[in-house]
Amino acid sequence: MIKRIIDISEGAYVHLKNQQMLVDKAGKCVGQIPVEDLGAVILDHPAIIVSQAAVIACQKNNVAIVYCDEKHLPYSVVLPISEGHSLHQKVLRLQLNLSLPHRKRIWRQIIQQKIYQQSFTLKLLGKSSDYLEKLAKQVKSGDRENHEAQAAQRYWKLLMGENFKRDCKGEGVNSILNYGYAIIRAMVARALVGSGLHPALGLHHHNQYNGLCLADDLMEPFRPWVDRIVFQLFQKDENFKVDKETKRELLALLSKTVSWNEKNLPMMVAFHYMAADLKRVYEFPRCQLNFPQLLEKIKN
Repeated sequence: MIKRIIDISEGAYVHLKNQQMLVDKAGKCVGQIPVEDLGAVILDHPAIIVSQAAVIACQKNNVAIVYCDEKHLPYSVVLPISEGHSLHQKVLRLQLNLSLPHRKRIWRQIIQQKIYQQSFTLKLLGKSSDYLEKLAKQVKSGDRENHEAQAAQRYWKLLMGENFKRDCKGEGVNSILNYGYAIIRAMVARALVGSGLHPALGLHHHNQYNGLCLADDLMEPFRPWVDRIVFQLFQKDENFKVDKETKRELLALLSKTVSWNEKNLPMMVAFHYMAADLKRVYEFPRCQLNFPQLLEKIKN
């Protein structure tokens, strides 16, 4: 079943009644949905009030609650720490005991896939991708030669132009990219928790203040999917910003049908399969991690 994404961008009271999430504005109910049908709730207004019962119901149904800041960018994610998986302790031990060489092998797969996806994005947009294709093949265990950075340097110039600079604190296009990445990050974190994996125990990212290091690792190959949408929005309007229309375009990505291990699945569902597959790779070091793939074809 495709889970729904709810974005609330006005002052409201969000509460629970008969396992339905209700949204009230000015004392009137303006929307309701079964909690079990939700995948994420995005809260983008300082005057939104959420009842504790609604929060707990979301957590019991593995619904990510995303809080946005004054710039309308996702700032924090609330995820459950229990009931995510019946074998949580076993999986946690598997994560903690992962050897450094094993981590580096998995990280190589992730970075290689990220560069392939950057290359594919350029191809879909009719841009040169030969350099990135060659670079992806050269990635070694742990990406010790930092091919990720080499790819990024060339990729952004090819995608957005010579004068573009990727800045995670920037405005304009950078701000829209940040919004898209944050939504992907939240959904990957949701899938990890649902599979019993702890999102703070990363493979490469290891900031002690970051509770979603593993999500930051695993989301890397999907950043180019956001990039393409943002590039297309930029082509339509160079002055576009984070608004309802922009959000709608980026959130639609989560329900997009993708291919995973020769199965066509909604992207959010494919993330859960990928998270479960990551556990298999943790346990069996020589296995390859399967990543969701776009179904789009390159136009000749």
